[in-house]
Amino acid sequence: MIDESDDLTLAHQMADLADAIARRHFMSAAVESELKSDGSPVTEADREIEHALRTLIGTVRPGDAFLGEEFGAYGHSRRRWIIDAIDGTASFLAGEPEWGTLIALADHDTASLGLVSAPACRRRWWAANGSGAWSIDLPSGDARPASLAVREPTGLSHAAVGLWPPPSRLDPSDRIIAATLAAHAGRTVPDLDWQALSPSPANARKPSTGSGTCHGALLVATGRLDAFVLLGAGTWDIAPLIPIVQEAGGVYCDLRGGQNADTGSALFATPGLHQQILEIIS
Repeated sequence: MIDESDDLTLAHQMADLADAIARRHFMSAAVESELKSDGSPVTEADREIEHALRTLIGTVRPGDAFLGEEFGAYGHSRRRWIIDAIDGTASFLAGEPEWGTLIALADHDTASLGLVSAPACRRRWWAANGSGAWSIDLPSGDARPASLAVREPTGLSHAAVGLWPPPSRLDPSDRIIAATLAAHAGRTVPDLDWQALSPSPANARKPSTGSGTCHGALLVATGRLDAFVLLGAGTWDIAPLIPIVQEAGGVYCDLRGGQNADTGSALFATPGLHQQILEIIS
């Protein structure tokens, strides 16, 4: 049996490798990109990081499977590493700091370990089942990790709820969900007209922007939002955050109340609030 602490050590080694590659590209004079079929940008850094991490897993965990955003699935196993080489590619291309590498280990489709490393923000967050959720400044040196904790529970009418993406990028059914939540929440982040069908303002920024994180779910895990709803996302956008939010005392589910990370939607919230949200949007 593989020691779970060794898995966490390996996840940090993967993050160190990803950070080094990403920094090199980020500090270069120009970062080239192209558009994928879904209209989202991809850079050579995305591809290089994913290839390097898949090679590392193939060397030290040859029996494990691998799933990455850029090159898809590789291998078959109950243990599967799930990678988003650069989450926040648009920020990466704009020279903004809030981007990072997302790493998860799933066992029988249940995320048991999650890590997010944001080298330009000089911060890393991680959790493994039963071990709490933690963050540390980068480079870590002799710094001691800080434990994470969600906010005290509150009702939806007083809650700060993060929503992403903005209305103009949502399909009709997801736009209804976002508008319904916005109508019942104390406030939304970003503060947009979630009923609008017109293009969102150019200055609409994702919930993590300006917070020193690179993912809205980290705002729940660090006590800065009561809930975060992600609509239209990949497994690699969701799975790495599940252990972090849960070990910080929060709750994860998809918008049907299940635990699947493959449904394209995610709800991260404080205890009790997730049920209120599910009832509102059902």
